[in-house]
Amino acid sequence: MDWQDHRRDAHGLGRTQEFLKQIIYGGNDGIVTTFAIVAGFAGAQAQGVVQIGGLAVLVFGLANLFADAVSMGLGEFLSLRSQHDLYRKRRRSELREIAENPSQERTELFEILRQRGVPPGEADTVTGLLARHPEIMADLMMTYEFGMANPEDESPAVSGLFTFFSFVVFGAIPILPYFFLDPGRSTFWLSVLTTFIALVALGLLRWNATDEPIARSVGETVLVGTVCAVVAYGVGHMVAG
Repeated sequence: MDWQDHRRDAHGLGRTQEFLKQIIYGGNDGIVTTFAIVAGFAGAQAQGVVQIGGLAVLVFGLANLFADAVSMGLGEFLSLRSQHDLYRKRRRSELREIAENPSQERTELFEILRQRGVPPGEADTVTGLLARHPEIMADLMMTYEFGMANPEDESPAVSGLFTFFSFVVFGAIPILPYFFLDPGRSTFWLSVLTTFIALVALGLLRWNATDEPIARSVGETVLVGTVCAVVAYGVGHMVAG
């Protein structure tokens, strides 16, 4: 068993917790993106300006779904790759500063420990010990001086895939009714219902991973999605008018 497997087992970290950011970000954006298509068409139909078929909703919805999913997945990949590069560059610079100006770096580390409540005597002892191990000292300085966590355990490719699939899986839900029913007010309201269910499911997933109050986890997720959906419907209504 490698260190990462041990970390997951020891702390009960499942895939949902490891990739919660990507799942919530991709899932919420997918739901809102495809429902925006549905709501926009419904808002336009409400004005009676155009007669929109279910095929049009599906074509625009699916095209938008997969185009945005790819964009989101690749965006997550590039973002995390950039984060890796920035961390490595800053850490190399920190190691160089430790080697070239050790007294200054020791003073900085001492102050960091003091600010976190370590008594002066103990802070001085710990600083002296860590000064003999520049790699560990650099890691601590990266965390506490620059606020940068080591991203090396996060795979840009895997994170990008989680974002992509979360976007597609949750984003397909709002347009499911249009696969089986002719477009109309009842189909639209059924899409509203499935969108609400998808947002609740995403909120429950968040609650299960974080153990935060269920009302907060579900409520925030549904609220954000609802605001975006209302805006999309309103825009479609105004444009058609």
